[in-house]
Amino acid sequence: MRAIRLVSCVMAGLLVSMSAAFGAEWGLKEGTPEIKSAGPLAFGPDGILFVGDAKGATVFAIGTGDTKGDPSKVEINVSGLNAKVAELLGVNADKIAITDLAVNPLTGNVFLSVSKAGSAALVKIAADGKLSQVGLQKVLMQKIELPNAPEDKEVETKRGKANLRGQSITDIAYAEGKVYVSGVAGGALSNVREIPFPFTDANAGTNVEIYHAAHAQVEGNAVVRTFLPINIDGEASLLAGFTCTPLVKFPVNTLKPGEKTRGTTVAELGNRNQPLDMIVYQKEGKTFLLMSNNNRGVMKITTEGITKNPGLTEPVRGGGVAGQSYETIKALEGVVQLDKLNNTHAVIVTQSPSGSQDLRTIALP
Repeated sequence: MRAIRLVSCVMAGLLVSMSAAFGAEWGLKEGTPEIKSAGPLAFGPDGILFVGDAKGATVFAIGTGDTKGDPSKVEINVSGLNAKVAELLGVNADKIAITDLAVNPLTGNVFLSVSKAGSAALVKIAADGKLSQVGLQKVLMQKIELPNAPEDKEVETKRGKANLRGQSITDIAYAEGKVYVSGVAGGALSNVREIPFPFTDANAGTNVEIYHAAHAQVEGNAVVRTFLPINIDGEASLLAGFTCTPLVKFPVNTLKPGEKTRGTTVAELGNRNQPLDMIVYQKEGKTFLLMSNNNRGVMKITTEGITKNPGLTEPVRGGGVAGQSYETIKALEGVVQLDKLNNTHAVIVTQSPSGSQDLRTIALP
């Protein structure tokens, strides 16, 4: 018995040592993240999950320990997803909202951010479809607070009163050792921040302007709704979708803290619409974007010729489209969230007119 206890103690000590080493490598320390609103999600290295907290104007990095799995063999399908998440969290389905999903590229497990009756939660869906709540007590974590975020109060805007704090973080992504954060900063300016990870200091971000062809004007307060990092002919860039629905390219080297940059509007994808989520993938040697929208379905957008695309500079009237071409994937209706699972499949959340949500694995179109 003494030998067994000795081995147990040694193993426990080894696990603590490994955890400490992992935390030190990425700047993580044991703590309890006080997340006020769990919003956009993105995975970084070694199963680290980035969580955007708009109400707290803070980005959290959480060591999930989720590192072992094979995404190529995963197929997750969960019917009645929102009802099952609500049951797991001990509330009625009308008391929760699934705000984002992210697939861990190391394992294929799906993580959800959930708004629960004024509080926040994270939920994991394993490869076998089992749901579990992600514990947030004494986890390896780090956080960075965003300077010059909007105050948490109602202010007068062009469209009436609004609390812009809820838009302090509209999307996040990780690429090449940096966390990118879009949202509103300053008064009501559209902003993108490039923050090195491990976190040290958050900068003021870059005010991003666009030429909005549907509105026939340059706009500096049109907020990025969804974006993704992409390498275009060797140039690191962000492709961003805005309401009503311009698609705009920003070379990363133009993002300068405290300055202003104007992106290249490579497509106008129709008015009265808001993009919800976007991924990039390859099919038959070509690169495509897959964008879900609240009114215009799921778009498969080509990147062919995007390098030479000079950008739109003339008005596009009447809800017309211009620039990069696309097709609407009619088989994908009601998609509100999506993320890439592996090289051939994605995970989507669809919502029916009744409000019921399902999670499905689909072949990339």
